[in-house]
Amino acid sequence: METATGKKEFPLREAHALVRDLMTPNPWIYWGDFLFHITLGWATFVAALSAPRFSIWQILAVIVATFAFYRAAIFIHELAHLKKGTFGFFRLVWNVICGIPLLIPSFTYDGVHNDHHRRDVYGTSRDGEYIPFATLRPAVMVGYVMLSFILPVFFIVRFLLLTPLSYVIPPLRRLLWERASSLTIDMNYRRAPDAIRNDSHWRLQEFSAFVFAAIAAACIAGGVLAPEALILWYVIAMFIFFVNALRTLSAHAYRNPGDRQMEFAEQFLDSINVPGNRFLTALWAPVGLRYHATHHLFMSLPYHNLGEAQRRLLAGLSDNSLYLETMRTGMWDALRRIWNEAAVSSASRDAALPGPALEDAGPRRENA
Repeated sequence: METATGKKEFPLREAHALVRDLMTPNPWIYWGDFLFHITLGWATFVAALSAPRFSIWQILAVIVATFAFYRAAIFIHELAHLKKGTFGFFRLVWNVICGIPLLIPSFTYDGVHNDHHRRDVYGTSRDGEYIPFATLRPAVMVGYVMLSFILPVFFIVRFLLLTPLSYVIPPLRRLLWERASSLTIDMNYRRAPDAIRNDSHWRLQEFSAFVFAAIAAACIAGGVLAPEALILWYVIAMFIFFVNALRTLSAHAYRNPGDRQMEFAEQFLDSINVPGNRFLTALWAPVGLRYHATHHLFMSLPYHNLGEAQRRLLAGLSDNSLYLETMRTGMWDALRRIWNEAAVSSASRDAALPGPALEDAGPRRENA
């Protein structure tokens, strides 16, 4: 298997032999990790709601709640990869106490994310989790991150208003499925009718999210819940999306324009590992996502074994030079590299434009 340069072949069989015994997920780790962080999230949410407004205690509680909820929510990624038909009760509990209250039920990632790992889809225009940021203007990345601050509004509208309307408006039902039922980064993505792997009861998840949002809205309108509860939920959700947007930009090199399929070695080298600090890096890239290139190499590896897999691959591969190419020292390093690539690409593209075209571009924009 050759890389894009054709110079080296990644020792895939050798790598697989090194990690073969790490493929089995440990249910105790999944349950313990998830239940601890979702409990911490709700406890600090209540503490923040009870604390004096803008006090140091409220600010600290919001920070802890944000990262606790974020880690609990990221288990949606594991749910997308766990063997079909397994961890059914875990999926149910995750949806009831995390996915539905945060308005991200697991069906919004199920099937969709699996396409991202398909060799004929990854990095192409059909991949909803891929935008060629490194080939676009840096401002596109800024816009993507800034979108985080309004995304919670989208989810509220989608489940509270559009879901019940879609029950009586069939065309809206189809539109919601195609354009508003997937956790992706490409706004042009259209979900296929059969893009479901585990969540065959997705309609129940969707209805439950509507019921949760409707009950919360009724409680606030009736004075049972203070309006601050909605504000706090929004702020926490907003910062979760913000941190995740930065993490997403640090997860791939995003170099493929989307007009061709990438070889497996290219896909691996287009993914990034940020082992960083065991505790700090795990805050912004939780549940094994700091080993993202390793995950793309072996997507069935459970998150709790990714660190061990990386250690074995670094030490055990006869030639680990290609593996080392996926490494970044931290988020700043990953973001700096993709920003510089985008800036260089944009400058080269502008420099290649003929003079008359540049002169004509101004008036056309003004007339528009």
